[in-house]
Amino acid sequence: MSVSKPLPHDAAELHVTGAARYVDDIPSPSGTLHLAFGLSPIARGHITGMHLHDAQHSPGVVAVLTARGLPFSNDVSPSIHDEPLLAAGTVNYVGQPVFLVVADSHRNARIAARKGKVDYAEEPALLTLDAALAADSRFEEGPRIYQKGDAAAAIDAAARTVEGSFELGGQEHFYLEGQAAMAWPQEDGGMHVFSSTQHPTEIQHKVADAIGLPMHAVRVETRRMGGGFGGKESQGNALAVACAVAARLTGKPCKMRYDRDDDMVITGKRHAFRISYRAGFDEDGQLQGVEFLHLADCGWAQDLSLPVADRAMLHADNAYLIPNIRIESHRLRTNLQSATAYRGFGGPQGMVGIERVMDHIAHDLGMDPAELRQRNYYAAPAEGGSAPPAPRSTSEKMKDNTTPYGMEVTDFELHGMTADLLRSSDYAGRKASIAEWNKGQPHLKRGIAFSPVKFGISFTLTHLNQAGALVHVYQDGSVHLNHGGTEMGQGLFQKVAQVAASRFGIPLEKVKITATDTAKVPNTSATAASSGSDLNGMAVKAACDTLRDRMAEHLAQQHQARTGDVVFENGMVRIGQDEMTFDQAAALCYQGRVSLSATGFYKTPKVEWDRIKGQGRPFYYFAYGTAVTEVAVDALTGENRILRCDILHDAGASLNPALDLGQIEGGYVQGAGWLTTEELVWDDAGRLRTHAPSTYKIPACSDRPDVFNVNLWDGQNREDSIYRSKAVGEPPFMLGISAWLALSDAVSAFGKAYPALNAPATAEEVWRAIRRVRDGV
Repeated sequence: MSVSKPLPHDAAELHVTGAARYVDDIPSPSGTLHLAFGLSPIARGHITGMHLHDAQHSPGVVAVLTARGLPFSNDVSPSIHDEPLLAAGTVNYVGQPVFLVVADSHRNARIAARKGKVDYAEEPALLTLDAALAADSRFEEGPRIYQKGDAAAAIDAAARTVEGSFELGGQEHFYLEGQAAMAWPQEDGGMHVFSSTQHPTEIQHKVADAIGLPMHAVRVETRRMGGGFGGKESQGNALAVACAVAARLTGKPCKMRYDRDDDMVITGKRHAFRISYRAGFDEDGQLQGVEFLHLADCGWAQDLSLPVADRAMLHADNAYLIPNIRIESHRLRTNLQSATAYRGFGGPQGMVGIERVMDHIAHDLGMDPAELRQRNYYAAPAEGGSAPPAPRSTSEKMKDNTTPYGMEVTDFELHGMTADLLRSSDYAGRKASIAEWNKGQPHLKRGIAFSPVKFGISFTLTHLNQAGALVHVYQDGSVHLNHGGTEMGQGLFQKVAQVAASRFGIPLEKVKITATDTAKVPNTSATAASSGSDLNGMAVKAACDTLRDRMAEHLAQQHQARTGDVVFENGMVRIGQDEMTFDQAAALCYQGRVSLSATGFYKTPKVEWDRIKGQGRPFYYFAYGTAVTEVAVDALTGENRILRCDILHDAGASLNPALDLGQIEGGYVQGAGWLTTEELVWDDAGRLRTHAPSTYKIPACSDRPDVFNVNLWDGQNREDSIYRSKAVGEPPFMLGISAWLALSDAVSAFGKAYPALNAPATAEEVWRAIRRVRDGV
């Protein structure tokens, strides 16, 4: 069986040799035109005049479009139609597209776009959370509040309390392949779109609206992306729509790609948050109540901000059973890039909040932070294993083990995982030796920290938890499959192919997956929420099982046997005592006029969620992880290094351990980067100053831990997921929180005050925190 084998990525050789074909690599038809946006230089104002003569007469220019020239819908929003393709009367952030240049080359389009002049009546811009809050500039009516028990009363009655507030910055996606799209007009007026997108169906929908056609007239194809991380869930809409509109106007194929600077200036980022907290607890560190205030910077358009902020609230408990909790969330509208989906989709922000609380409490009590965390964990399942939970006794049922939103936690794995990791990483021994080492070091200090992850898996918009697949078996025994998921380097195609090969009992090389295509599988959900393998794997399984059952029924009839006696295994098909190759079986079924094509469909069971009430079961299951990180900091400069990281992560019964380990390693480094080096800076005019790798610092190869031990937890999903595996796209990202906590531990070695680090904990932030702790400055 091919599942559970540590196989390489299906396109690994293509990636490393440069042969993998991305949108910009697709050979363009003769006469292809290229597009570029003219961008707003101000953060807020009204357009009072447009002077596009110089742009229109620039070499190679075919057309210049404004909002007035768009034939149909001027909208690229994924939610409430508040995001025009081209600004119509008002501009809302520096970098908003105002006009569109169509030219004979990418360079000529960009040059012409710089020549267009637009007059504005500038207005005061809202560039900070405080300004937005003061102006009551927000999405939704007032704050959203989720609560359990009476947090305020519990905190007031607690023996001890802590409180604080900190800033949590956003994050640039920095996918290696920038945003790109190409549209080919068809003979019947339809459109064939190639897009670097995580959501082909949304591209199909937005393009259809923009050119005034039904969705069946638009075909969207995505073979692969060079990274996505959520940045290609909705941000690709503008390019695809622009290409389609221009192609309809000119009758020519049209192509658009952002240069890196333009990409960073135009597109949305991770939501920045300010999190304020108040927590009450007893002398043993047992939480009594917690209050959170989330201020989310959503940027200028709603995009996906509501579900992002919701998921931050849903992960405000992380791994801890909190008897009384109140989470208040404000979704604030500012004149910055519209914040969008990013790996974890709000979960990391919510999780950082409670981990900061636990860190603060441990410091207040002088208690080991890992011990404090374990004392407050959710209860383990009664039998403690990794099988589906056994029925609980009456007394156990009466014991509360529910989240702040009323979902019972029945699959909690962290007790065993934590014990294993703390032992294998020698956490206690290293913590003692670090404390001793720090005593003799006036300028350098080391720190160590443990953090857990409990991350909910499913779309919180329930109807998105569905997937389809199309599978063909050819008469020579080869298998062709297509599904609604998109490949962005995470290995989804390989995992799904492994599922298909296992269902038919054939070698993996006999299975071919083709580009995601809305003409083959309709109405797909975005490849997001870590659900790609769960949803599409089950849909492919359903289609393969339908075909296998048809084949088995025919072969059983031919051999006067029962259908249940037909076994598909190791490339062979056994019917009682008879045996043939799968290729021969496929040929016999074709000759017997058996349909060898089938669709598969899957919808996630058990999920139901009321986001207004904040009650229900938004997640099918939870994925878990644990990490211990060791760092060193320099008091003179604030420079810091990650020295070692140990991770034990729960991928259930992994479909492909090699791919999952890669996802865990990459997720940790990306999460640590968000909280340490990746700082987004806007000036007082709302201009993004960190819009290139020279100023925006993602982790480099040398930033990875020198010692990096990553292992998979030996268990399986308690829910009936695909081969009892678990999602592994987003959960590892939050393991990087341990790096931020380790920096706090190192800084605390300089004095007695709590470090109160903001994030990202850049060298400057660490240096300032050291001065606060050591010198009271």
